Amino acid sequence: MSYLDNVRVFVRVVELGTLSAAGRDQRVTPAVASNRIKELERHLGVRLFNRTTRKLSPTEHGRVFYDGAVKIIEAVNEAEGAIADLSRNPKGSLRITAPLGIGRRLIASGIPEFHDKYPDIEVRVRLSDHNVDILAEGVDVAFKLGVLEDSNLRMRGILNCERVLCASPDYLAGRGVPANADALIADKHDCLLLRYPGSKEYFWTLVTADGPRKFEVAGPYDSDDGDVLTQWALEGRGIINKPLFEVKAHLREGRLVEILKDSPPAPVQLAAIYPHKRFQDPKVRLMIDFMAERCQRLIGKLLQDEPAAAASSG
Repeated sequence: MSYLDNVRVFVRVVELGTLSAAGRDQRVTPAVASNRIKELERHLGVRLFNRTTRKLSPTEHGRVFYDGAVKIIEAVNEAEGAIADLSRNPKGSLRITAPLGIGRRLIASGIPEFHDKYPDIEVRVRLSDHNVDILAEGVDVAFKLGVLEDSNLRMRGILNCERVLCASPDYLAGRGVPANADALIADKHDCLLLRYPGSKEYFWTLVTADGPRKFEVAGPYDSDDGDVLTQWALEGRGIINKPLFEVKAHLREGRLVEILKDSPPAPVQLAAIYPHKRFQDPKVRLMIDFMAERCQRLIGKLLQDEPAAAASSG
């Protein structure tokens, strides 16, 4: 077995906590991952992990070796990237993440086209509305709607996205149209929130005549999947706060109705987030450039007044 492959598996076991998770990440079976760790331990002459029934935790030797192992892998990746840049033939793997909604509509649907252009780049996509720890999980690029909060990361803005509050005609007929932003709370409107561990959407920031204000809205249920919230709104279950491009077709066809146009939600930025150390990797630059152009083009189509072609066609 390749010594470097053994080191890669070791690093991912430390970061992910189990052989099975590290094996999936490196596309090997748990048995192969276990053998690579054992071979590495025989080579080093020390035990690298304390083993329990559920999780592996690094020993003191393991923690010391991990720090050096990460530097080894980063150095190899940078060297490969430099050669690929010189040869104009980028190779290697990319781990990318995105929220479920934009991930399905804009990012994942473009991966086959990206691979057609760069067939030697292997892309691993993870879609989740949860807050992904980019550094801990070894992510190369995260496409997200939001702001940069970690100074260890870099951000490239792609597009400022207008957001709207909307609900179905049936919901508004039954509960009434909120006269103003304060009515969302005073009249106890059912506001459908995106929530998950670490989520910060326990309020909505609306741009009022007095400036941006936070409203601690509430509802009878919430979800960690943004598309589920949209479906509930379509079924007349409450009010949602969404990027306009995600609900434009529903608004145009009357399935949803925009409310509180005088105090809309604050816009959100679609951006690519990546670790500082990935900046020089040509694969990362190629992915960000490709997806930035694609997202700008497809969101532009979705925002047109006329029906747009499906995102997956582009």
